[in-house]
Amino acid sequence: MEQHIVKIKLIEKTTHDVLHILTEKPLKYVYTPGQATEISINKPGWTDERRPFTFICTPEHTYLEFAIKTYPERHSVTNQLLQLKVNDELILHEVFGTIGYKGEGVFIAGGAGITPFICIFRQLRETNKIGNNKLIFANKTMEDIILGQEFKKMLGSNFINILSEQNVEGVAHGIITQDFLKGHLDKPGQNIYICGPDPMMDAVCGFLANLHVDENLIIKEAF
Repeated sequence: MEQHIVKIKLIEKTTHDVLHILTEKPLKYVYTPGQATEISINKPGWTDERRPFTFICTPEHTYLEFAIKTYPERHSVTNQLLQLKVNDELILHEVFGTIGYKGEGVFIAGGAGITPFICIFRQLRETNKIGNNKLIFANKTMEDIILGQEFKKMLGSNFINILSEQNVEGVAHGIITQDFLKGHLDKPGQNIYICGPDPMMDAVCGFLANLHVDENLIIKEAF
């Protein structure tokens, strides 16, 4: 089984519960935007505790970058990550993932399910191919939105937020419904990318079926 030990180069919080981590990049380490790896911590008792995390930097960079949602109340890998510092070590395992860019469309993300799309959108920006792609991002509150300013700058009015637990002027309130989705699927035959918690994904896939969206146009990843 492929495995690489890398040192942390930067570790900081970007939201109240999301860690931004930069690590070394192993020589000839290859992945495509949207893919992930399993990570464990190179400390006694944690080397075999693997969790999947998505690369958020484009493959051309000389480092690896992750945005990781943490759960301080749990005795878990993410809780342990909160205790780490620069030069501590992580163990990277094999690369995997089924989401990849297949052309313009609507991206639908829930919470930390945004992470595969970060790398995809960053590569589109770097190659001047943002086009008319649209992102619908569902969260509980404004403070939960990961990289909101970056997405706003990239997408403008095509960056659409919906909040389930906070009322904010100019931002949709509630959860993604079939009517909400229908209002943003304005181009027949476009690709639909989905990543988020299983209940959200199941609901969205059901809505898309009701709206007669061709299942061959749906690209999804459980998160």
